[in-house]
Amino acid sequence: MDPSGIRIEDFNYALPDERIAKYPLAQREQSRLLYLNQGRIAEKSFAQIPALLPDNALLLFNETRVIQARLLFKKTTGAHIEIFCLEPVEPVNDFQLAFQQRPPVVWKCLVGNARRWKNGPLEANLSIKSRKVRLFAEIKEKRSGTFFISFSWEPKEVSFADILESSGLTPLPPYLHREAEESDKIRYQTVYARLNGSVAAPTAGLHFTKTILQQLDKKGIDRDKLILHVGAGTFKPVSANTIGEHEMHTEHISISIETLKHLYHAGDKCIIPVGTTSMRSLESLFWMALRIQLGADHPFSVSQWDPYQLHIPKTFSPRRALEILITRLTEQKTNVLKAETQLMIAPGYRFRFANGLITNFHQPKSTLLLLVSALIGNQWKEAYDFALENNFRFLSYGDSCLFLPKSME
Repeated sequence: MDPSGIRIEDFNYALPDERIAKYPLAQREQSRLLYLNQGRIAEKSFAQIPALLPDNALLLFNETRVIQARLLFKKTTGAHIEIFCLEPVEPVNDFQLAFQQRPPVVWKCLVGNARRWKNGPLEANLSIKSRKVRLFAEIKEKRSGTFFISFSWEPKEVSFADILESSGLTPLPPYLHREAEESDKIRYQTVYARLNGSVAAPTAGLHFTKTILQQLDKKGIDRDKLILHVGAGTFKPVSANTIGEHEMHTEHISISIETLKHLYHAGDKCIIPVGTTSMRSLESLFWMALRIQLGADHPFSVSQWDPYQLHIPKTFSPRRALEILITRLTEQKTNVLKAETQLMIAPGYRFRFANGLITNFHQPKSTLLLLVSALIGNQWKEAYDFALENNFRFLSYGDSCLFLPKSME
């Protein structure tokens, strides 16, 4: 079904500010869990999730790590300028190389109070690993509301990762309406975060602890990992009247050939992504493989409309899609699939891999709410009404959901 005519107003709900969790709970696993299983809704504790998951579940975790992306500068005039680092431009799309690179580096950024930064470089004096560091920032180009900023620093032996980790601030979501605190560096990060690159946490994973992961292993719950670096676009509201007028943001994916093979041999396992980022990464695999089969240009770049416009041969299955991807990586003699996706999952979407979802509660009129609706239908309204009536905590630091729909047809 073509979702372009869907009205975003149909995915609105009243969310009072006091229902938005401004801080995390003292213990991650203490969050409440809205449990929807085959149409029935109940309140549980997240600590119960190992018992609630199907015995044959395969969980997919997003191992991206949130970077301390906000850098503060003070001009000689006294004006404060904030630079929000979004993604590397040079080297393009290679976060790990960009973090280890010596100066200069160029990043795509947002700039707060940009009108007070008319020309010339900014300078900040930092202390990193007991060393004094001078950091410089200069505008190279302005493009569609963002800036390409060139960063350089002395001494050059310090990496850009060191600069961000030591001197940057946590990029908390704007709807928290508060400044980042030192504790956010730990709590706005999953316990299994591994590779730097996100400017927003994959928040469904914030509830997991090492103890819960051990309990999953003890029960025999299968799990694997992937990477999707979450961009600031995840907070971009849908301002258009219909979905067809909204442009999805692009995010970068990295998935190992071992994970692809694990999925290929999963058989009848119930595949449950942890978070919407894992969901979009997983489902994007089908469309990448189809683009390869159809001979499309740039097959590892999934458009938001691919699921609704590409012709799918009758014999093309999710298992066949994985075969194609594994074969392509083997031919290219690489062990990691690197791609980008704009995939929009909206009502009418047919899921190719996912059988359920662990997630948080999402903002009104957001594409993430559309994704939830694609999975559980209009019952999202019943679920969110239940959560509001029972004082669940909402959004990034809020409570969680486990959705196991009755049918994936």
